[in-house]
Amino acid sequence: MGIIQIAAVIVILVLLVKPVGSYLYSVFSNEPNRTDRIFGGTEKGIYRLIGLKHRGGMSWKKYAVSFILTNIVLVAFSYIFLRLQKGLPLNPSGIGNMEETLTFNTVISFITNTNLQHYSGETGVSYFSQMAVMTMLMFTSAASGFSVAVAFVRGITGRSSVGNFFEDFVKAHTRIFIPAALLVTLMLVALHVPQTLKPTLEVTTLEGHTQQIAIGPVASLESIKHIGTNGGGFFGANSAHPFENPSPLSNVLEILSMWLLPASLPYMYGKFAKNKRQGWMIFSAMMTLFVLLLGLNYYAESAGNPAINAMGIDASQGSMEGKEVRFGIAQSALFTTVTTAATTGTVNNMHDTLTPLGSITPLTLMMLNNVFGGKGVGLVNMLMYAILGVFLCGLMVGRTPEFLGRKIEAREMKLIAIAILIHPLIILVPTAAAFLTDLGQGSISNPGFHGMTQVLYEYVSSAANNGSGFEGLADNTSFWNITTGIVMLLGRYVSIIAMLAVAGSLLRKKPVPETIGTFRTDNGLFTGILIGTVLIIGALTFLPVIVLGPIAEYLTLR
Repeated sequence: MGIIQIAAVIVILVLLVKPVGSYLYSVFSNEPNRTDRIFGGTEKGIYRLIGLKHRGGMSWKKYAVSFILTNIVLVAFSYIFLRLQKGLPLNPSGIGNMEETLTFNTVISFITNTNLQHYSGETGVSYFSQMAVMTMLMFTSAASGFSVAVAFVRGITGRSSVGNFFEDFVKAHTRIFIPAALLVTLMLVALHVPQTLKPTLEVTTLEGHTQQIAIGPVASLESIKHIGTNGGGFFGANSAHPFENPSPLSNVLEILSMWLLPASLPYMYGKFAKNKRQGWMIFSAMMTLFVLLLGLNYYAESAGNPAINAMGIDASQGSMEGKEVRFGIAQSALFTTVTTAATTGTVNNMHDTLTPLGSITPLTLMMLNNVFGGKGVGLVNMLMYAILGVFLCGLMVGRTPEFLGRKIEAREMKLIAIAILIHPLIILVPTAAAFLTDLGQGSISNPGFHGMTQVLYEYVSSAANNGSGFEGLADNTSFWNITTGIVMLLGRYVSIIAMLAVAGSLLRKKPVPETIGTFRTDNGLFTGILIGTVLIIGALTFLPVIVLGPIAEYLTLR
């Protein structure tokens, strides 16, 4: 039954990829289409309001600067709101101002689409902050990432320019995220997710005791949290909380919400490249890696904890520690895999309680950071590996490598090397520093190999802009707030700038005519090469630290 549940969700996703991917292409191709009649008037009003008189194409540098400056302005306003939230309206619980380093971490976390939370949602921020800061940044960070991905696709497919950031940014809001969030919000409310500005409820329990029950504008945050692959929870328990995710039906809705747009981007890319097989090739590589890692997590959690099994305790239900009974192993395993594949970070079970082998799945997906990925990140990173695969194949046969009719030369490979190397660098160096300094060690609650995984997971989640927590760390300290904040910044902006530079470089090159000797990148052979490239690079950079963490822990339990 568990496998049937998983297969049903995957089939629904695959059926939706083509129509949603086609819609995304119609939005960002800048060609006249039927959606202009619905959204065109609103968008023209926004363009007049922001002073965007000319929507012509930008250079990649101007696009990157526009993206960064917009993010800086959003960070400034958000920081001020969180530091002053005690005196701002819509604060019925009287929640105080957020501490400086925690504010720094939180604002950086949400603007980078990470949503790593070193605070508990229902007690750390007011209703005003949840809406004006958290929800606002969930929209804008997702729209920013989506815009960059589209610009990269335009560049490598030979469009006239990478586009106009502000036009893409507005369209991402008006035509994708706001309509989708409104629809999902209504569906969640129908499934009994709260949406109210009433203060915390005070109720009397059956035992006669008084209990405080937090409520608030939950459904509106939940919708964009998943659609925008953000992940920040209204409550500390995130999507394991019954007010955020009350039933198996809401669980499937949230899975599809965070998975559908990233999964549809490869099809959009295929339409930009005028080669749909090219898009399906990227999708197939992503889905193959996804299914393999999902299978590992589902098998490990279904088999139960080896140490508990050795005691003779019935393990027929699998390892249910840290999981909700209303979801079970199948929907917990699928949620865990999707949230780390799509770099969402929302959780419906506690990853700290995953079996050692089961924890390899979320770690690996965030380390690879290209299996569907967040808003555009996965597609951009997978295309980066595709270009790398073409380059390696070209070296082996002695030909100048080409991708989509353009030569891949030294400049592109240097930029791709920066994007590939920055990811392990900002994970492994801070992880080592946390163990070598007293500042880091004092927060680790679990000694031994499990503690190693806790620290590693924190920095992997930050670098991949995922935001899910392994938990078990006392992470609301200056050390963790500042170090993870820096990692989130580097993980977001260094790779984005490098890949925009690659797009700009390829855009300037004249297309090379296809010949009988051209290496095809839209067939099964290249899909295998792409998967192999991803796995080899991933293993070379991260296998040693995986061995020191979850694999070593697994061996001690046998």
